[in-house]
Amino acid sequence: MRALRILLIIVVILGGLFVLADRLAVGFAEDEAAGKLQNTENLATAPDVSINGFPFLTQVASGTLDDVEVGIKDYEATAGTNGKTIRIDDLKANMKGVEFSGDYSSATAATATGTASITYAELLKTAKSEPTQVAPGVTASVIGLSDGGNGKIKVAVEATVLGTKLPEPVYVLSSVTAQGDTVRVKADTLPNFGGVDIAEAKARAITDFQQNIEGLPGGIQLDRVQAAKTGVEITVRGSNVRLAG
Repeated sequence: MRALRILLIIVVILGGLFVLADRLAVGFAEDEAAGKLQNTENLATAPDVSINGFPFLTQVASGTLDDVEVGIKDYEATAGTNGKTIRIDDLKANMKGVEFSGDYSSATAATATGTASITYAELLKTAKSEPTQVAPGVTASVIGLSDGGNGKIKVAVEATVLGTKLPEPVYVLSSVTAQGDTVRVKADTLPNFGGVDIAEAKARAITDFQQNIEGLPGGIQLDRVQAAKTGVEITVRGSNVRLAG
């Protein structure tokens, strides 16, 4: 019995040491991965990286990590070909089947899904904010975006008719969709500017707009978008997503 008790104590101690070593190793790996991702994506601050699953050391031995979560607070994505960028907030991605090289210099996820958001203030930069003529004697411009409820964006349009600014903005509800790497906002109905007849094409030149979002981390792509309380919520997905290298 004494020998059995000693054996059990040794097993418990060794098990505890293994768990401790495993957790120390995963912490070190998360810090290394965050640093490499920061350098690869030219991030201002290191992202949050969490390597899930236990034990970690057996995953390392296999060369594949089952589940890795990445969080980036602010990310400047490319907005078309004119050198402009658009800020993506709270990007959170879940990576599955992450294979890494023998020297840990590169890592690629088999699949990735995630979420992020774009504030209405950021998206407003894309809309026509300069007064534009939509009919003889009538100019209009978008001055605000907000939550319209039921997945719609409320677009506020300021108009001037025959030199007189309308006392209140004209509001239209718009649908938002993702098509490829582009977020599109399209008015469900056309605005009425003081009863003046305006051609649909002229009105939509003000109310409708689109925003390209390119160069997301690792090559992930837009999947879906939906209007929310403080901005547009987006979901992303990808395959063979590069985390480093």
